[in-house]
Amino acid sequence: MHTMTKKRPVKREPKEPYEPAAGDVVEVTGHRVGEPPRLGEILEVIGEGEHRHYRVRWDDGHESVYYPSSDATIRPPHVHGT
Repeated sequence: MHTMTKKRPVKREPKEPYEPAAGDVVEVTGHRVGEPPRLGEILEVIGEGEHRHYRVRWDDGHESVYYPSSDATIRPPHVHGT
C-alpha cells in the first residue's frame, strides 16, 4: 500500500528586481500568429524607477527610444531565450 507523505514547502529568498543595463537584450513578442519576436540591444537606460525607458538598437539596425510593456522581456545578453 502506498502512503502519501506531505511535502514541506520550499522556502525561497525573494529575488531582487532585475535592473536592466546597457548591453542587455530586449525581446518583444510578435503580435500576430507566426510573427517572430523583435530583438534589440539596450544602448542606454533613460529615467529612473517606474519611468525607466531605453534607447535600443533593434535587430534591423534602427534605433529608437523604447518604453517596455507587458509584451517585452529584458534579459542579460548571455541568457538565450530563443
